[in-house]
Amino acid sequence: MLTSTDFRGLVNERFFRNFFPIPATNMLRLGVTTPDFQLPDITNGTLVKLSNYKGKQRVLLAFTRIFTEKQYCPLCFPHIKALNENYEQFQHRGIEVLMITSTDERQSQIVVRDLGFKIPLLSDPSCRVFRAYEVGQALGAPLPAQFVLDKEGKLRYKHLFSFLDNNANIETLLENCC
Repeated sequence: MLTSTDFRGLVNERFFRNFFPIPATNMLRLGVTTPDFQLPDITNGTLVKLSNYKGKQRVLLAFTRIFTEKQYCPLCFPHIKALNENYEQFQHRGIEVLMITSTDERQSQIVVRDLGFKIPLLSDPSCRVFRAYEVGQALGAPLPAQFVLDKEGKLRYKHLFSFLDNNANIETLLENCC
């Protein structure tokens, strides 16, 4: 259940590691292979390795900002819901959506249950993958970003957080996935 006053679990090691603002510095160029990673998929109970999609399927990496299982970034929450609601559209076009969060596995399980997740939700509490993609951080959590990879794992589109344009909308992502 989503509440705006339940701050339990907010102040933790991840919060302090990501407290000070670091702007997104991602220097990945279009046409370049992005960093590989392996993370647990909380939605399906498996391990996901990005390179397993290479040569098979396009991928949308949706880095999102969830503070705790009860506290969502107000700029990211609508985007999280929209991606989940439109997951079938991406799948229909041959695109896998991998949502990456910095919440731990227990918190992520609650998010999956409470939001009825269909999208694979990958848990990265160490923020190792967020840092590899240089998405930046502020106020206790990494910043959101979206990366579209072609079938060969090469970057075709990226959107980094800004206060003027915090997340790429669904239409833009669908357009850039083809």
